[in-house]
Order: sequence, then structure tokens, then C-alpha cells
Amino acid sequence: MTSEKSPAGWYFLLGVILLYIIISIFKIETILLSLQFFVDIIVKILPVLVLIFVLMALTNYYIRPKMLVKLMGKGSGIKGWAISIIAGIISSGPIYMWYPLLSDLQRQGMRNGLIAGFLYNRAVKIPLLPLLIMYFGLVYTIVLMIVMIIMSVFQGIVVEKIVGVEK
Repeated sequence: MTSEKSPAGWYFLLGVILLYIIISIFKIETILLSLQFFVDIIVKILPVLVLIFVLMALTNYYIRPKMLVKLMGKGSGIKGWAISIIAGIISSGPIYMWYPLLSDLQRQGMRNGLIAGFLYNRAVKIPLLPLLIMYFGLVYTIVLMIVMIIMSVFQGIVVEKIVGVEK
């Protein structure tokens, strides 16, 4: 297995640039409107993206797995659920990268329901929230997040009932 990356991303970028050049020959106004729309979106979401980057950096620096196990073990109660929900929301990266860590945390005593809640809340993508708000509105976004958080707790409770709290 080689670690070579596919050049498909570069081909796509070159294709888009070529498309822009061709269109600009015939309709420069369309290109200018497109670029203005792009700049407007970047200006709207850049402050949020900077905030998200800072929060992710602080989280990765200060929060360690052993601390999470202490807070999310047996008898953790509401505090454990809150940490599981928040950790799931702020976690980033591909999901398969989290499985080994979650497996270790489970072996060290983390509750199965809290793991399920964590995984459920990974569906809330903070970097995409500005776009969700822009397309669907603030009220929809808030209601969706509240429903997802409540359902993550419900799912975690169901998982604990099926799998069992004790091993």
C-alpha cells in the first residue's frame, strides 16, 4: 500500500480555473458576480471560522483522555452527558480516527451510552453552522441542534439498556 495521493483534486482545481477563464472571455460580468458572491461569503464566515479554530486549538491543548475518563465513568450523571455532548460537537477529523481512542476510553471505564452520545453529536459540524444558518435560518438551526442533542441522550440510554452498563 503506497501513501501516494491522487492528483484528482489538482485536476478539479485546474478544471475550475479553466472554466472561469473560458466563461470570462464571453461573459466577464458573470465571473465578477461569482467572485463578489464568494468574497461576501468569506467575509461572513471568516470570524466564525477563526473562533472555531481557536476553540479547537484550546480544546486539543487542554483536554486529555484520562481527564475525560474520570469525568465520564460510572455514576457520571448529567455532567458525563454534558461532556459527551460537547465533546462530540467540538470533535473534528474523520470518525474512524476516533474509534481507537473511544475503545481505550471504554476499556478504562467510560460508559457505553456516553460513547453513543458522543458519536451521535459528531453530526453537529460547527464549521458548517454558519452555512446552515445562512441557508435555513437561525431558528431552524437552533431547533435542529436541540433535537439532535436530546436524541443523542435518548440513543445513549437505549444503548446502555441494550448493551448493559456493567461489563
